[in-house]
Amino acid sequence: MEQKQSIYGLTKAQLTAWLTAQGIKEFRAKQIWDWLYIKRVKQFAEMTNLNKETRELLAQHFTLGSLTEEIKQESKDGTIKFLFKLTDGNLIETVLMRFSYGLSVCVTTQVGCNIGCTFCASGLLTKNRDLTGGEIVEQIMKVQHHLDEQNGDERVSHIVVMGIGEPFDNYQHTMSFLRIVNDQEGLSIGARHITVSTSGLAHKIKEFADEQLQVNLAVSLHAPNDQLRTQIMKINKAFPIAKLMEAVDYYLTKTNRRITFEYILLKDVNDHKEEALQLAKLLKDKRHLSYVNLIPYNPVEEHNQYDRSEKKAIVGFYETLLKAGINCGVRVEQGSDIDAACGQLRSKQMKKAK
Repeated sequence: MEQKQSIYGLTKAQLTAWLTAQGIKEFRAKQIWDWLYIKRVKQFAEMTNLNKETRELLAQHFTLGSLTEEIKQESKDGTIKFLFKLTDGNLIETVLMRFSYGLSVCVTTQVGCNIGCTFCASGLLTKNRDLTGGEIVEQIMKVQHHLDEQNGDERVSHIVVMGIGEPFDNYQHTMSFLRIVNDQEGLSIGARHITVSTSGLAHKIKEFADEQLQVNLAVSLHAPNDQLRTQIMKINKAFPIAKLMEAVDYYLTKTNRRITFEYILLKDVNDHKEEALQLAKLLKDKRHLSYVNLIPYNPVEEHNQYDRSEKKAIVGFYETLLKAGINCGVRVEQGSDIDAACGQLRSKQMKKAK
């Protein structure tokens, strides 16, 4: 028996091709797309302008529900963290954040992560598998359905691909996801309202540049020299800073789009003035298209070797970068009262299950 796939994993072109292969007229694809992303139905039976045979055929081959909500936690600041169970029993997290500019959703791209950053809760479990494009899209749909049920007026306006996993280690499914949510006849989430974060897979950064998408790129840097970055992020052994920066230069030349460098501040590890000056030197020749996002560390129980930098050190680091002409800011924290760090809710549930 054919394994059902999520219909959310099909681009409009793929949906059209599948329908025509079944002998169904091409214009039905636009109708189905409208039911999925504009009317946002939860059952194929609700697609009332399709005949019964077409609805049954869709239900036979596709699913509209591969994610099950297990837990929903709401912060006092309005942040909502969802714990979803996949059809194979694996758990993932998705986070809805409220900002002055709109509603942003942080999506997960893998079950577990093989990058192995020493400060990150998401990497506590090695990668089990990649998510399909449909499973990534459905995270957005689940959040949007939640908003629809609340008052019907709010819409997901921004996306950050920064949840569990390395998006560029699941490249094709991530690209499919981006094209589906950006489709102007569907969710129509603007490419410039979407940010993909990578730990620094240099070859994939170049490939992403060649896509010529308007999607924003963020690179997790976290250290300005190889010795320190390798200590914090084992990925640096495969893609040391020189190789990473060569890929960044390619991206900047190809796209002329600003890139964000994420820098998590770890007390007495990478938060000294010395590292700030090294970082400013590293980015000097690309500062016109660079932005450094300084991130106060959220302690993770399993990574107790790190502490959050003191406020004085954070301010000092920030001011050193500014003085050197580097555009930068300190990330506003969201949902600190509901285990905001990626992977914390999931790992707690796994502990309970043991």
